[in-house]
Amino acid sequence: MSCSRLNTIVGHLQGSQQTPQPKLAVNEMSGQYSPLTTHVLDTAQGKPASNLEINLYYQTTDKQWQQLASGKTNADGRCPGLLTQEQFKPGIYKISFETGEYHKSQGVQGFYPFVPIFFEIIDPNQHYHVPLLLSPFGYSTYRGS
Repeated sequence: MSCSRLNTIVGHLQGSQQTPQPKLAVNEMSGQYSPLTTHVLDTAQGKPASNLEINLYYQTTDKQWQQLASGKTNADGRCPGLLTQEQFKPGIYKISFETGEYHKSQGVQGFYPFVPIFFEIIDPNQHYHVPLLLSPFGYSTYRGS
């Protein structure tokens, strides 16, 4: 079931409740909600970047990086279930994409051995989507929905 369809059903079930509920992405594989999602697209090949290693970190109060999760993108370029809602809290995060190894696996020489994306979470009740558009000699990101 798609996220938009699930959010529509939840909206109907909530009826006239005054407090809007956050829209969270559904991990299609497990049915679990994930407040943080990512999607990597290989723009040079025009397809999702599968089997790309991702590491997620949280910046502690003493400015150190604590690793929270790691995984590899699936066939659709997604890494579902990075964090649970209980693990998600305000602060500064970093997602590091191991792009050098990915490019090598594709038989391509890339320029960026890894791509770190830093972002700040203010309201952990919102859904945050951090996509990466990737090519061997460039990348782009934005806050998605």
